[in-house]
Amino acid sequence: MTPSTGSGPTRTSNRPQRGQGQWALGYREPLNPNERMKKDADGLTVRQRILDIYSKTGFDGIDPSDLRGRMRWMGLYTQRAQGIPGGKTAVLEPEELEDSYFMLRVRIDGGALTSDQLRTIAGISTEFGRDVADVTDRQNVQLHWIRIEDVPEIWRRLEAVGLSTTEACGDTPRVMLNCPLAGLLEEEVVDATDVLAKTVAKYVGSPEFSNLPRKWKTSMSGCADHCTNHEINDVSFVGVLDDYGQAGYDLWVGGGLSTNPKLAERIGVFVRPDQVTDVWAAVTSIFRDYGYRRQRNHARMKFLMADWGPEKFRQVLEDEYLHHELPDGPAPEPARHDQRDHVGVMKQKDGANALGFALRTGRISGTLLTRVADLADEYGRGRIRATAQQKLVVLDVPDERVEGLISALDHLDLQVRPSAFRRGTMACTGLEFCKLAIVETKQHAQELYGELEKRLPDFDESITINVNGCPNSCARFQTADIGFKGSMVRDDSGEMVEGFQVHLGGHLGIEAAFGRKFRGHKVTKAETADYCERVLRGYLDRRAPGETFASYVARAEEAWLL
Repeated sequence: MTPSTGSGPTRTSNRPQRGQGQWALGYREPLNPNERMKKDADGLTVRQRILDIYSKTGFDGIDPSDLRGRMRWMGLYTQRAQGIPGGKTAVLEPEELEDSYFMLRVRIDGGALTSDQLRTIAGISTEFGRDVADVTDRQNVQLHWIRIEDVPEIWRRLEAVGLSTTEACGDTPRVMLNCPLAGLLEEEVVDATDVLAKTVAKYVGSPEFSNLPRKWKTSMSGCADHCTNHEINDVSFVGVLDDYGQAGYDLWVGGGLSTNPKLAERIGVFVRPDQVTDVWAAVTSIFRDYGYRRQRNHARMKFLMADWGPEKFRQVLEDEYLHHELPDGPAPEPARHDQRDHVGVMKQKDGANALGFALRTGRISGTLLTRVADLADEYGRGRIRATAQQKLVVLDVPDERVEGLISALDHLDLQVRPSAFRRGTMACTGLEFCKLAIVETKQHAQELYGELEKRLPDFDESITINVNGCPNSCARFQTADIGFKGSMVRDDSGEMVEGFQVHLGGHLGIEAAFGRKFRGHKVTKAETADYCERVLRGYLDRRAPGETFASYVARAEEAWLL
């Protein structure tokens, strides 16, 4: 897309009329260190320096602006040095928090993997990453303990099987979400596989969009369960049928969480499949050109949408970028099912089955990933999918082999029929590896769901418990039934310890809402199981017939939830 040179719409908010770093309005001068870094050299240029220089000099030879800036464009973040407590997170400088190892994010658009690809990722984890891997809530796999000296060989192996880490992080179009069962289920509205693949091939790694104001999260899906969470992405294409029964997409823009959560808004247009890539590029161009670059904490699309609104956004989209109108379109149908994780046995339209299973809050090893790849070959046709809920799915399993695969996975503690608590618990990377974290999350979340399984063995409702190490919401605490936001908390003895602020009753879908929180209400890490048990027993005792936990929280007296 060509950058807009128009004056843009008149702002309707009370924000002071001052330059917000919008390129389209002439504010091209770098206004913060991140913008200056990107002006000095495009993030994509760091790849060659990694190959030619840093992989040979080692960690100490990396230029700081590459180390803490451009490396992200290649999916690399320095990980947290071991042994630094959460109370030091906001006190120490980045160079004091970081280790000489990296987290490496493998980009898996749409979550689609072959057994060879998964086996390659697994082998890298085992050989170069101390056998640690995390399946994320954005269909990526993250590796840890990566040395810069090993990155060229890791890239060679990934690229040999069609994978990449390009723009897996940074101010770029990050991994694009799609339903992991796209093209497989009868109830699907439209298969977004081709439009997503076309968009990725054309624009990921392109200098056209390698300098956005901030991260850019996309989903394109026709899933009847809305499993890619379109309500909280920067831009989403949601499968719909128009008045003539033609399949296409409803456009949503401006969702996001972190410290200022906002739900995306419908733009109100119908996008044909053959238009998706061009419309995506136009929406992304608006963000690039009109996005607020002056302050980094104000640079997401949700802030621009809050000021413009959907009508003004549509006007700019059509008049300045597409140069034609889009027809009005319908809203998506409500999700068919409350749970969006595709866990369990699902019948494919070709008669085979997809088996979705729960990991341990996304944490797995390279050794186990190799076994999953082998099982996908043995029981199916070597196709695996990652979900947007930290789960994996094996496709193409014949009826007569379903129970055999369930048993084989269960032997690895990968559960197709998990408890409500294991199924519904997610956790971010946490203090173990993340420089932003305040508390440890992965192990604690596993201990939490294990304890709840013992205390409430007959719990009969779906429940989501999202455990986050800091306020940035990588595990989406605002949208969970029970959301824990990492914080330092004073215990009964007056000592500052790891703990959480509680958010209750968050949910997406019909009447989507963020979790209810109570000022000052926090629990220590040691109290989380007791707290969950107390609140959930209250729900079981007081719920109306068919009432969900989120609905119960919305009407609950405050005393019931403390």
